[in-house]
Amino acid sequence: MKIKYPSPLQKGDRIAVSAISSGVEKSLHILLEKAKENVESQGYKVGLNDTDWNERKARSASKEVRAEEFMSLLSNPTVNTIIPPWGGEFSMEVLPRLDWEKIKELPPTWILGYSDISTICFVYTTATGNASAHGTNFIELSAPRWDELSGKWMDVLSTSAGERVSQYSSSQYQSSWQKTFAYPGTGFYFDQKTVWKNLSGRNEERFSGRLVGGIMNTLQVIIGTPFDHVEEYIASYTINEGTIWFLESVEMSSAEIYRSLWQMKNNGWFKNTTGILLGRASGYTQAKDFMLEDALREIFAEEGIQVFYDVDIGHMPPQNILVNGAYAEVSFNNGSGKIDMHFI
Repeated sequence: MKIKYPSPLQKGDRIAVSAISSGVEKSLHILLEKAKENVESQGYKVGLNDTDWNERKARSASKEVRAEEFMSLLSNPTVNTIIPPWGGEFSMEVLPRLDWEKIKELPPTWILGYSDISTICFVYTTATGNASAHGTNFIELSAPRWDELSGKWMDVLSTSAGERVSQYSSSQYQSSWQKTFAYPGTGFYFDQKTVWKNLSGRNEERFSGRLVGGIMNTLQVIIGTPFDHVEEYIASYTINEGTIWFLESVEMSSAEIYRSLWQMKNNGWFKNTTGILLGRASGYTQAKDFMLEDALREIFAEEGIQVFYDVDIGHMPPQNILVNGAYAEVSFNNGSGKIDMHFI
């Protein structure tokens, strides 16, 4: 079976913003407005929706309202792309209220986001074979100037089926959100040098396969539920090329990361895996003398799976825009990295 890619994003296309997880509190509405202005200045039409403007009990609205709005946007032929304002906590409770049989029959729509939004993107791709994108959220587009990696969302989503798009590691990353929160809408504050790391210790390495992944904190919740389609995804789409998992974490210790990876491994998620891309661990703590590298070696070394970590993915921006379902060739060279995605 072949991955189905949404129509490439073009100037004049409509982008819908829908808060399928958390909405935006009143004090930060200015970020929605600035992001809308910035994206429209690039030639796109932006439609903000009812869920975007509200936040209560860590949700934008009830699960029923969020599901109804999301389904209406997926069903709307004038909507090319859906970008939630940001992540949140409880997007998983929307999954049972989406009409998955109908979604399988609809033309694919680009969904772009990370954090809790990766829950939706992950199931959307593994359940339907429709590609989705892990990367910048809408609120982050409120910055007066987009960094090279964040701005790459336009290039990635405008790539046509059969074409290629390349991305590189950043030069610097943001280690703390303190200034970003203190001065909303001013962009990221990069303060640390980016160095991708290779678990093997070799200076050069590469692997290839089909991408899939998201944030461990919420993907782990899917295991064993009716929305765990990883086995079918591997058998249908990655059996010939292998799978590249991209993963990130927030506020997880080395022990919690190990437990999460252990559960994924023992549920068969890492069968046919050729490589792992692990994002910079945000809010990471070490469990006594058990380090992140220990967790990675104990999970992946026995299987001979290559691991690149401290990669540009997740909550320590900037981040590459990674497409669930795309075939990728990833190379590592002395602390830098390159990701070539082929929409086949």
